[in-house]
Amino acid sequence: MRYTMKTYLGFLLLCISGLTAKGQGLTAKEIVRKADDKNRGLSSQGEMTMTIIRLDWTRAVSMKSWSKGKELALVLITAPAKDKGQVFLKLKNDMWNWIPAIDKLIKIPPSMMLQSWMGSDFTNDDLVRESSIVIDYTHKLLGKETVRGYDCYKIELTPLPDAPVVWGKVLMWITASGYDQWKAEYYDEDNHLINISNSYDIKKMSDREVPTKIEIIPQNKKGQKTVLHIDRMHFNIKMDDSFFSQQNMRKVK
Repeated sequence: MRYTMKTYLGFLLLCISGLTAKGQGLTAKEIVRKADDKNRGLSSQGEMTMTIIRLDWTRAVSMKSWSKGKELALVLITAPAKDKGQVFLKLKNDMWNWIPAIDKLIKIPPSMMLQSWMGSDFTNDDLVRESSIVIDYTHKLLGKETVRGYDCYKIELTPLPDAPVVWGKVLMWITASGYDQWKAEYYDEDNHLINISNSYDIKKMSDREVPTKIEIIPQNKKGQKTVLHIDRMHFNIKMDDSFFSQQNMRKVK
């Protein structure tokens, strides 16, 4: 086969561009890890408002949250009055719910981790991040796309065979500039789209800029969605592991 100078130049440019992308870029798993670490921090403390929207009613739930690493989390419901004082605790792979109205501590079994949390479109798993988008999935970089004004990495997450997850596949869009989880699509095992998650309103919270509004939109339930507003969030604060205890569930404020 005869090679022209144009062919050589084209091949050289292709090689250079490939080396540049590989040298300057990250793997799909590294991108997902950076986004996950940014959202969590080493620890966090915040206040949030969750609005549950249905065709014929709307309900707001206010809460305080604390987390440390990937195994410790605590959420205190502060409103409405009928739910005020409820506490949810995650210790490694276990989750408990303290209900002061009936003076009862309930352990939430693994079979209920994917049930609706507080009547919303979030699950118990979402609340305490039982499954890990880094550990429980393989990751494939599909390319880049622009989503609501941001250049994003488009990444396909496929669950590992024995991973404790419900999704058959997740597509995630992570901003290239700030590694924010900007959009996600959740598919069941039959590849049907079940939920779409969209993030908005990137603002400075503590030592970083993060999305402060997250929407979960079920695809098979018309007029239904849940919107989470992050009102305040502080990252990398000092907290003892003892804060995340069943004893503290009864007195945290």
